Amino acid sequence: ISFNAIDSALSSLKNCQSYINSGMDVATQVALDLVESFNDEEDVNNMEKVMLEYATMDRELNHYIKAFEETINQVKQEKPENLPDLENLAQEKFLEMESKNSDSDLQKNEKYMYFKDQLKEMKKQYHGNDTIEQIDEDIAVTRSQMNFICPITQMTMKRPVRNKVCGHSYEEDAILEMIQTQKQKKKKVRCPKMGCSHVDVKGSDLVPDEALKRVIDSQNKQ
Repeated sequence: ISFNAIDSALSSLKNCQSYINSGMDVATQVALDLVESFNDEEDVNNMEKVMLEYATMDRELNHYIKAFEETINQVKQEKPENLPDLENLAQEKFLEMESKNSDSDLQKNEKYMYFKDQLKEMKKQYHGNDTIEQIDEDIAVTRSQMNFICPITQMTMKRPVRNKVCGHSYEEDAILEMIQTQKQKKKKVRCPKMGCSHVDVKGSDLVPDEALKRVIDSQNKQ
């Protein structure tokens, strides 16, 4: 039996995943644009619905790919005379996976979690003072500008990344260099933010802090 056609089809499905990922990236940027330009909350909520739709498609596609891969592996181990109906077998596996779906799966989608995280940060940066008692404007500005300073370089960040574990941000190059240096010494990296108790900063825990970058860029233009 030739599996070339099946491998080709699986490859096409995996390409579809990259389109879904790109769509989620665009939806995240649009939502941040909406918050930055103080658009209606309903517009932002609509972008969240779009993200959940993408997350649903991503989950379905993952199940479909997994069902086919499991089917192919199963068939490769069986003798030709016992060859089952590939399509039916894959469909059964797919439906079994889909039957275990829950809404919490979608909330755990990595791109959706990033979307929620960045949206929260963006709202905090742009609407934070609405909820706090009116404090001296100079103090408010100074406090927000302190968040722009990298705890490693002590300079305003240009490409901030945020640690998913402790929530602190650093200049991307600076934290990656620190991780690499300590790795060569076989040591862990403690979060450089003063007072933080997180003692094992990993590169895989870092995500671009798009919300903070936008605020810094906006401040620099003024």
